[in-house]
Amino acid sequence: MSKVISSREEDYSKWYNDIVVEADLADHSAVRGCMVIKPHGYAIWEKMQGALDKMFKDTGHVNAYFPLFIPKSLFEAEEKNAEGFAKECAVVTHYRLKTDPSNKGKLIVDPEAKLEEELIVRPTSEAIIWNTYKGWIESYRDLPLLINQWANVVRWEMRTRLFLRTAEFLWQEGHTAHATKEEAIIETKQMLDVYAEFAEKWMAVPVIKGVKTESERFAGADDTYCIEALMQDGKALQAGTSHFLGQNFAKAFDVKFTSKEGKLEYVWATSWGVSTRLMGALIMSHSDDKGLVIPPMLAPTQVVIVPIYKGEEGLKKVSEVALVIKKKLQDKNISVKYDDRDTQRPGWKFAEYELKGYPIRIALGERDLAAGTVEIARRDLLSKEVIRIDDIETYVSKLLVDIQSNLYTKALERTQNMTHKADTYADFKKILDEKTGFVLAHWDGTAETEEKIKAETKATIRCIPLNNVAEQGICIYSGKPSTQRVLFARAY
Repeated sequence: MSKVISSREEDYSKWYNDIVVEADLADHSAVRGCMVIKPHGYAIWEKMQGALDKMFKDTGHVNAYFPLFIPKSLFEAEEKNAEGFAKECAVVTHYRLKTDPSNKGKLIVDPEAKLEEELIVRPTSEAIIWNTYKGWIESYRDLPLLINQWANVVRWEMRTRLFLRTAEFLWQEGHTAHATKEEAIIETKQMLDVYAEFAEKWMAVPVIKGVKTESERFAGADDTYCIEALMQDGKALQAGTSHFLGQNFAKAFDVKFTSKEGKLEYVWATSWGVSTRLMGALIMSHSDDKGLVIPPMLAPTQVVIVPIYKGEEGLKKVSEVALVIKKKLQDKNISVKYDDRDTQRPGWKFAEYELKGYPIRIALGERDLAAGTVEIARRDLLSKEVIRIDDIETYVSKLLVDIQSNLYTKALERTQNMTHKADTYADFKKILDEKTGFVLAHWDGTAETEEKIKAETKATIRCIPLNNVAEQGICIYSGKPSTQRVLFARAY
């Protein structure tokens, strides 16, 4: 293959873009800021969906679907939410086109087909969902209501990057209703734990769980919990959020229930979501200058077998054994591809699968048949080993587990090595400029200080870690008293 990936050290941003495009994950589209997710990229997203969907259902949630369009009056009902998303909204104002005879019959918007009320293209679904819940909830017997939606959303971003920030993206959004505040908070934290488990177990990405500061909260939430991951370049990426909405949306849409005591009360709400941004996290956590690296648990194809042969008779001999190996691995629930295309040479295929991040590559040639061996290459270490064919299914099963574990261990060590403490503002800025990564520092708890630090350093408070230890100190910026360190970083 002739495709070349830029060096991470020389140009991290170009390296990322190169991998997305050259590894056939996504492409730019004719619509500004939108992307086409290609089959290889979508297959990984489907693996993510499948794992998350099972985790949601295992915790009692069910799937539903709500409209893409939200009447403007509903969108305005919860003021903080509307204000928070107003600048990113795409708005539908008309419902018909017509030909313009004065301009060579080109299509124009029909001015007579104006909607009575503008429709907001879904940036998030709280408004339409809570308007619907009003008709579904009457008494405590209808609670809890635990619903998830897989959908697309539109947020009209001005500066976009494939997977990380696009005008339209795919996601899931959970929206739940509860009888008590305590139940809703438990749900919010439970879903944060689900996201953290998925990130660490499936994506092999270590995360820090925390709560957002007031200025970083989801618009309309009482509290926003998040998982934060650190990428190879030392920048943070918010990988998932879970919001305790209090009774804000229930009051905005008048969603009440009759309690066991016969009282009419507002319900308590949560919402939570992850998106195709996780694809960006996956790429930036594990990939290298050779291309994409996919953790085995999310790899659409975990093993690819490449035959090495001369002539049709040679291919026939190799294929007989290769197909037996394929069947043995599939019987162990390992996904396998046998690439017997005669249009490309083995070396080209090796480069292609290395670029696309397949965890294991098996090379099988006529000499290997005589020796009863195969050559196995692992993508994470770019290492090779010759093993006996008789041991193939046991060896590969263990190797996939080892690759998954190794990717997590490497990412965890990197996160730990790039997490620093700063006790002065000078040290704080020095760490950001020289070492990058997470910085744990004291903050006085005011939005004013938070904003000044952000303006001067471009670092934000990613979260207040949930496992924080109480620690008396002084704010690095204001010198005022502080009771704990918070997590700062520059971020995507």
